[in-house]
Amino acid sequence: MKIRLSLLVRFMAVIGAVLLVTMLVFVIVNVRLQREITLENSLHDADYLSEAILRSTYYQMLTDDREMLYKMIEEVGAMDGIRRIRLFNKDGVVTFSTDKAELGTVLGLSAEGCSFCHVETGPPLSFATTAARGRTFVDDRGETFLGVTKPIYNEPSCYTGSCHYHPPDRELNGILDVQLSLQSRLHQVDVFRNYFIVLTCVLLVLLFLALLLLTKRFIITPVQALLEHQRRLSLGDLDAQAQISASDELGELAQGANEMTRHLRQSQEEIRRWAATLENKVEQRTRQIREMQGSLARSERLAALGKLVAGIAHEINNPLTGILMFSSMAAETPELDPQVREDLQTITRETQRCAGIVRGLLDFGRESIPQKNFCNINGVVDKALALVEHQALFQDIVIYRNYCEELPELEVDPNQLEQVFVNMFINAAQAMSQGGTLTIDTWEEADEVLIRICDSGSGIPQDILERIFDPFFTTKEDQGTGLGLSVSYGIVENHGGRIEVRSTEGEGTCFTISLPKEYQS
Repeated sequence: MKIRLSLLVRFMAVIGAVLLVTMLVFVIVNVRLQREITLENSLHDADYLSEAILRSTYYQMLTDDREMLYKMIEEVGAMDGIRRIRLFNKDGVVTFSTDKAELGTVLGLSAEGCSFCHVETGPPLSFATTAARGRTFVDDRGETFLGVTKPIYNEPSCYTGSCHYHPPDRELNGILDVQLSLQSRLHQVDVFRNYFIVLTCVLLVLLFLALLLLTKRFIITPVQALLEHQRRLSLGDLDAQAQISASDELGELAQGANEMTRHLRQSQEEIRRWAATLENKVEQRTRQIREMQGSLARSERLAALGKLVAGIAHEINNPLTGILMFSSMAAETPELDPQVREDLQTITRETQRCAGIVRGLLDFGRESIPQKNFCNINGVVDKALALVEHQALFQDIVIYRNYCEELPELEVDPNQLEQVFVNMFINAAQAMSQGGTLTIDTWEEADEVLIRICDSGSGIPQDILERIFDPFFTTKEDQGTGLGLSVSYGIVENHGGRIEVRSTEGEGTCFTISLPKEYQS
């Protein structure tokens, strides 16, 4: 509040000082000008009166009727505002005056009525302007008077008259001096001055009040609104709005402040949203890292195990071939005891099973390079289904195909992916021994094509869900080698894709295979 008041006080103090000085100068100049005009008008009036006196007494001067001349001058001198009228000759002797006390007195060259012509050096002037012939003076009572001297020249009508005794070579016959009181006129100047001062003070007060109100309305109030807006922002209130409807610079400043507040509010909301989802993002990223680490570890285990089992499988394959060949030949001997033949058949059957396991080990350990070409993934899925859907395992299973018909063609190895889908379908059918539904969905998202295979079987327990892609791990008691999903995982990975599994025990399992639209190995 102190800052706001000091701004208003300082601003109004400067404006008030400027107005006061301006008005003061204006009053002084106008009063001085009015005084000069009044004096100039009074001078012209006095000169005009002198001329009127001379003209009205011209005949008396020609006839040397001094009695009538003096009486007429006395009548004029009795008028209000005239101090005195006097006549004196070129030697300064007062020959007539309405003030009888100065009759016969001699005026010096420096007297007020003589000094305008009698300069300090040189002869006296024969002519002087009206302004030079006028003078103002103050008497003993402090009253101001204006005196005007009027020369009476020796005209031809004067020195040719029978009554006059002035010789023709005389230039000046005498001086008429008229003194007027300036009291009433200067009083009018004082009245004008006082009126002007009062009017100026009133105008100054009105201007000051108007400036105060306008400044407070158009400057101080908007500035206070901006300061209040800033205070609310400093307290964290980002819903604050500077309520200024003006269309001037302060209005634009308020609009800019409101726009800045809106951006700050949006930024804070965005930060709040990021903070709210940060934990979820961290958890999601941690889970992704854990899955990547598990995938990397699984790939390393598969690679190491593949080399191991390939060597073991080669070593086992030769003895198994001999056992299978000799047991088959021995079982075909006619004279062989039936019991022995049955035992040999059992040996042959188990040997064939071991040979199948060895072939699986060889396939697992052999690094297969995909033979890629462009094909539609829906067609690959249909081919895989055609290989298995007529088997006894699928007798009580209903198959639903939900294909996206606008999938782009992918550059893949269709035989390897067909092997993956067959393996998935057989695993799903084995999980639905009492029948169920097999649902296959295909769609695209961003840069991927996704295939989801869901069954309504028994599901996979959560404690072993993360191990199903490990080699030789199986949930089947007497079936399988535990290599199917491991091989499928490797094939999808070689195509730049990934396999995700979601399962609920007792409700079913869903495998989702993601393949990139463009993958460069």
